[in-house]
Amino acid sequence: MELIEVTGPGIAYICLGGFVVAFSMFSLLAKEKIYVNEVVLGTLFGIFMGPHFAGIFDPRSWGPHSDTITLEVMRIVLATGLFAIGVELPKSYMAKHAKSLLAMILPTMAIGWVVVAGIMKGLFPQLHFLSCLAVSACLTPTDPIICAAIPLGGKFARKHVPINLRQLLSAESAANDGLAYPFLTLTLYLTMDKTSGTAMTHWVLIGWLYQVILGIVMGAILGLLFSHLMKFSHRRGFIDRESYVAQYLALAIFITGIVSTIGSDDLLAAFAAGSAISWDGDFNVHTEGEVFASVIDLVLNCGCFVYIGAWLPFESFTISEIGVTPWRLVILTLGIMALRRIPAILFLYRWIPEISSWREALFSGHFGKNMGVGAVFISTLALHRLPAPADPPVTQQDYLGLALQPIVSFVVLSSVIIHGLSIPFFNLGMNVSRTVSLSATLTSRSRVYPDWLLGIGRHPSLPREPSSELPIPETGNSVNIKRDSLVDIIHNETQQVTPDLQSPAPQMEEQDALNLVAEVVREGNTDIKQLKAVHFP
Repeated sequence: MELIEVTGPGIAYICLGGFVVAFSMFSLLAKEKIYVNEVVLGTLFGIFMGPHFAGIFDPRSWGPHSDTITLEVMRIVLATGLFAIGVELPKSYMAKHAKSLLAMILPTMAIGWVVVAGIMKGLFPQLHFLSCLAVSACLTPTDPIICAAIPLGGKFARKHVPINLRQLLSAESAANDGLAYPFLTLTLYLTMDKTSGTAMTHWVLIGWLYQVILGIVMGAILGLLFSHLMKFSHRRGFIDRESYVAQYLALAIFITGIVSTIGSDDLLAAFAAGSAISWDGDFNVHTEGEVFASVIDLVLNCGCFVYIGAWLPFESFTISEIGVTPWRLVILTLGIMALRRIPAILFLYRWIPEISSWREALFSGHFGKNMGVGAVFISTLALHRLPAPADPPVTQQDYLGLALQPIVSFVVLSSVIIHGLSIPFFNLGMNVSRTVSLSATLTSRSRVYPDWLLGIGRHPSLPREPSSELPIPETGNSVNIKRDSLVDIIHNETQQVTPDLQSPAPQMEEQDALNLVAEVVREGNTDIKQLKAVHFP
């Protein structure tokens, strides 16, 4: 009997666990200093360990069920991530912001779906437009895992992205990931059914009513049911704090299993359940301050992107029979980055109150088009629905089956690199710009303001008076405040409130102060007493 046995699962455990251990050793440096997180590093590590470089870790070599393994790995990572997003949104968020979410999700998804399909049709003439729509459906949703990890997580997001915009993008990424089902099923039914009438009937009855609507209803009902059960158990002393936190993982897997078993949209069900279980905020109260959910997210995200990196089919990026070549894939990626989402958001943001400027719209458009776990999941699901393609291809279904994953995987790799490195490059450019243009201002001040507040313009004729002589109108409890003098008012008023260092005024949390000042900037007026209470640490 051999004592040393090298097996595929053993190698997988070494690679996945080893990366989590190694990344954890310098995660703070990576995420808070250079703004590179587990998404980029995990993917690069998976590529290095995969079959095209080191040849140690190859998920595609795990027999005929490797696609099923990929599908289920992506499903669990997505379900737990979507459930966590639903739980962590403020109570009743989906009801209060339904108008903004509808305006942001449905038009941008539909526009991006058609635009990307048009680009594909021009680059891959062997594919019919319907087949291009099927591939485009896999690239339509915003990936919630990448969105939570890159633009909305970490110190950079807390410092530069308003909280209302972070919440909106989180909710949108979670909702539109599950809404990719109707876009995919429409094209698959039109491709495989004999008549268009039959395809449309199947799409409405199965694609929308049975999969989407039933999935949302079941997720919401199960979430509310378990919310009441946990309240009952807590009142009776049957459940402890640790068990509350464990529901992040247990309920997500349980609800995903129920809904996927009956064939409905399990991703939307997980998000609906997370939103419902924290609808009144009680669940958040019992789990506040716990780090278990963050630990689970980190472990799952690291393992998932290492898996994706090793899974990428580099050998399929050139398939002459269907016109897939690297240069066409590069052009497709550039077209997607420029046209899939940014123009639509720049046009629609006027009807979305949470987006207050074209800069925020541009930020939402750029980081909202990331593609990752969701795209891999949807494309693998599509392959399960399609018959095995013939090689060389004969029918349009064969062309679609051969082109689907090479195109999707290349775009996913490009998205991880582009979006994963956007913030480091942006931060580098911002630091250089600040050093050149604001050095005189920064050295002349005795205190530090938030970075974005330093960008608020001053009127050139505004007098630089001492704080004790700064005139403040006494016209009532509220006063209109010019944006040009906002920095001076806050600075001088806080100096009046704290005349000496022996009796400092209570400090507001930095994020609360930022939110208050952001409200002033957007609305142009506030209670002067509120401004006097602002004291930046």
